[in-house]
Amino acid sequence: MAVTHRPVLVAPDKFKGTFQASEVAAAIGRGLERAGLTAPDLCPVADGGEGTQDALVSALGGEVIEEDVLDPLGRTIRASYALLEKGQTGLVEMAAASGLALLTEEERDPQRASTYGTGQLICAAVDAGASRILVAVGGSATVDGGAGALQAIEDHGGIGSARIVVLCDVRTPWEQAPQVFGPQKGASPEGVKLLEQRLDELAEKLPRDPRGLQMTGAAGGLSGGLWAAHDAELQPGAPWVLDTLSFDRRMKEARAVVTGEGRIDFQTLEGKLVGEIGTRARQGGVPLYAVVGRDDLDDFGKRMIDLQLVLEATDLAEMEAAGERIGRELASA
Repeated sequence: MAVTHRPVLVAPDKFKGTFQASEVAAAIGRGLERAGLTAPDLCPVADGGEGTQDALVSALGGEVIEEDVLDPLGRTIRASYALLEKGQTGLVEMAAASGLALLTEEERDPQRASTYGTGQLICAAVDAGASRILVAVGGSATVDGGAGALQAIEDHGGIGSARIVVLCDVRTPWEQAPQVFGPQKGASPEGVKLLEQRLDELAEKLPRDPRGLQMTGAAGGLSGGLWAAHDAELQPGAPWVLDTLSFDRRMKEARAVVTGEGRIDFQTLEGKLVGEIGTRARQGGVPLYAVVGRDDLDDFGKRMIDLQLVLEATDLAEMEAAGERIGRELASA
């Protein structure tokens, strides 16, 4: 197949708070086709946090189911989980039940906020017949060490032989979760100390001690609580999602990769999804482009992942225009 006929792989993350990854991919794809390129390979991606359900259901198919559960402050809401692989795998995005976005700024209180609703979603997926539960953590309102989720599972009578895999969007260990995540969830300096004390006390009571282990502090310690009490497997979310979506194979079949997210900066190179894609594209010798809401990555950072061009776009029309510009550049290459 001639190089000019190979598709462009469009693999953006969500634009947090505005657009799902599938919406971004579709808009960029329309722009590429408007530039005269062959139909792109749309591959919306996620880092194991918010947006993981959208990305995996879009790619793998599946059923999205809604349940009545408790939000971080104990109020009843409707939240969804997904069944993948003919119902054998359940996917719970913890932000759906225990997310910071469910609270107003005035309601943020990690001393009160609970992961109980996430535990309810895990149990609902088990009741639906799933033998493996993927828990995508990220965007949480909580620093409860998963105590709420563990209580919900206990109240349910357990999860039987179901296995839990936690997709982590950070590598933070358990004991650092209050300091790293507490302030953004509403904790004062004094509150952070109280959260540290609470997690220490919980760690002493759990069947295994999650302190000192990478990724056990994700989602305010939900990952560590599930690891300690239910032998959950902890996986870095971005590589796991990319591997599940056969990203490397699809990248090798592409003439270029277009990625993107709401903002790129120095943190992009420290394990975030776009940085992971950039590393894989550089190693594979595939040109990399990006469409972002805000570009705060300096030229040195761009060179580290061989970013050919970064375009800013804040709505779908601008994303489509950015896709067209990239398409015209590729068509003239």
